[in-house]
Amino acid sequence: MRASINALTAALIVGVIVGLALTPDGRGWLRNPTLMLGSANASASPPAPQVVATVARPEPVVAAAPRITPLSRRVAEGELVVGVIGDSMADGLWTGVYRDLRDVDGVRVVRMAEVSTGLSRYDYVNVQDKTARQLREQPIDVAVVMFGTNDAQAIEHDGVIHQFGTPGWREIYARRVDDLVALLRQNDVAVYWVGLPRMKRESFDGRMGLINGLVAERMAALDVPYIDTVALTSNEGGAYDAYLTATDGRRRLMRAHDGIHMSMAGYLRLTEPVTERLRADAGLDRMTGGAGG
Repeated sequence: MRASINALTAALIVGVIVGLALTPDGRGWLRNPTLMLGSANASASPPAPQVVATVARPEPVVAAAPRITPLSRRVAEGELVVGVIGDSMADGLWTGVYRDLRDVDGVRVVRMAEVSTGLSRYDYVNVQDKTARQLREQPIDVAVVMFGTNDAQAIEHDGVIHQFGTPGWREIYARRVDDLVALLRQNDVAVYWVGLPRMKRESFDGRMGLINGLVAERMAALDVPYIDTVALTSNEGGAYDAYLTATDGRRRLMRAHDGIHMSMAGYLRLTEPVTERLRADAGLDRMTGGAGG
């Protein structure tokens, strides 16, 4: 089935905050997409290919998941290595996970995230190939995955451009999610996927909500823990608020100025349900040591 696609105009110019900031604007996104930039400059981002008709593709076929070694057994037998994989949002999450688990005996947290990456632009950085290389260089036992803030743009596949959110886009994005999970599981890595937080700009929040919904659906199908962070990063009325009530009862700044990334307090807030799940699954709370300050 073929579907005609009108060219979209949207905007996303993103940078790096907390050492990695991202600031979208409102112009010319698909004509000249700019990915989140770390130390690289804007010229490193390739131009988007010319938009052509999209072609719907079959739904991805999910193979049976291989048996993963229980985390509690890994802890009992030796070091548990936790890798945090994703984009600049995952970079901040890595900081939180590292801080929370750094004092737990036999646990090591490694950074595998990279700014300016995502699952849409494999012509820029192929995350599947990059992760395979990383696993060869640094084997891990657990992958905490967080992608999406760069992904609300068209996907080129086999010479065809699939606009964001179209059936063809969804199918290819879902396949890439499935393939990444399969790669990790084939290497005996337990996967935990962290959803994207509430976003300030309504249109961007809607795009991230689409990605969250698609990923949550795939994680349910693949029997992978999915950690939703939308409610955690919303105020009492369910809306975006840069200041949220912390566990000590005080309102704290949780977001970066771009309305996308988190402050350090915000990243620690995202970390809480992640490390709580890891501690429970690996039996870490029964070990000596505790969360870092």
